[in-house]
Amino acid sequence: MTAAGKPPFSYLVKVGHVSANPVTVRLSADAGERAALAKAWDVLDVGALEAELEVARWKRDGVRIKGTVRARLTQACVVTLDPVEAEIEEPFEALFVPEGSRLARMETGESGEVIVDAEGPDMPEPFTGDTIDVGAVVAEFVALAIDPYPRKKDVEFSPHLESADDGSKDGSPFAVLENWRRKDE
Repeated sequence: MTAAGKPPFSYLVKVGHVSANPVTVRLSADAGERAALAKAWDVLDVGALEAELEVARWKRDGVRIKGTVRARLTQACVVTLDPVEAEIEEPFEALFVPEGSRLARMETGESGEVIVDAEGPDMPEPFTGDTIDVGAVVAEFVALAIDPYPRKKDVEFSPHLESADDGSKDGSPFAVLENWRRKDE
């Protein structure tokens, strides 16, 4: 969200205008939106963000959004802090139902625990009012696909090893304590 509470990438779809026949929607973020997304995602740069979606009615009062998101971004390498380019291409599908719809209710077991099938389809998300922000959905799926630990090709993290006074390089804290204990004797 930006300071004004508006998502950095937004494209509103009126639910009342969605028909049973899928409508293709193509979205592309402009320079200002990409800069806001880079800040929100804590990446160096978002070079491109595009999506090709099919928006259609689902069941009686729900909406299905299905498509592919593509993004090109630059992140800082977790080892060297050098720029690392990343290409994201993710297919996705999301279902939305009006708030209070019986389709959005979670299944519960006999003890009242929520039953979630990790391999099964996601539960429909409830929406309020008469619009769904498809741009925010696209941005969310790209954010989920961003590598949290980007690494420049052929770069390895080598932990710093403390060398003991006796010249050994055993980085174990226990070896350091053993050497420390011997000095006191």
